[in-house]
Amino acid sequence: MRIALLEDEQDQADLLCAWLNAAGHHCHAFALGKDLMREMQRETFDLVLLDWEVPGMSGAEVLVWIRANIDEPVPILFVTARQREEDIVHALTHGADDYMVKPLGKLELLARINALARRARPSQRPDQGVLEFGRLRVDGRSRQVTLDGEEVTMTQKDYELTVFLLHNIGRLLSRGYILEAVWGQSADINTRTVDTHVSRIRGKLHLTPDNGWRLSAVYQHGYRLEQVAVEPAK
Repeated sequence: MRIALLEDEQDQADLLCAWLNAAGHHCHAFALGKDLMREMQRETFDLVLLDWEVPGMSGAEVLVWIRANIDEPVPILFVTARQREEDIVHALTHGADDYMVKPLGKLELLARINALARRARPSQRPDQGVLEFGRLRVDGRSRQVTLDGEEVTMTQKDYELTVFLLHNIGRLLSRGYILEAVWGQSADINTRTVDTHVSRIRGKLHLTPDNGWRLSAVYQHGYRLEQVAVEPAK
């Protein structure tokens, strides 16, 4: 997952990011709430970890802002030294999904993150079965894509991007997020790579409204794949 962390203590941020990265996630740390908020307006994250006591806007204020301004229902986990019952209740009633009190245990943190991910996106892994959407079929075991029963020739990255988009139908995905998820690279790498592959996939799989799909570019953000109703021929 791509995880945003709000933590102003550098040692703590480094430790948490090391845990998360070692577990296969991509951690992006922010010391200030305003920086996290600005990034969330243009980037996609699967989960947010918030400390309460940070300079400027508190984690609690950032929580309220996220729930009011970010349409994507991203899970939020508080990781803070504040342990009063009223603080926990405040966070949970204002939109937090879970709450952990410092000092944190690595295994418990990772377990809670995985539990939040399962609840937020209870989809199967790409290599565990078959995805079928009308004329389009993706077999994760043979890594074969067929359209109208005919195999579509694809590169490895075209296939992985196709599966990734199909597992995120309706979700707005930033180019940086797609790069990290499919290529495993930093968002600093040239995002034209994403644009080129998306264009190729759109053409090969006929992802157009007259075929029941809309794969649209969202200005200054990324892409969204949607299923749409096909108008009957007149």
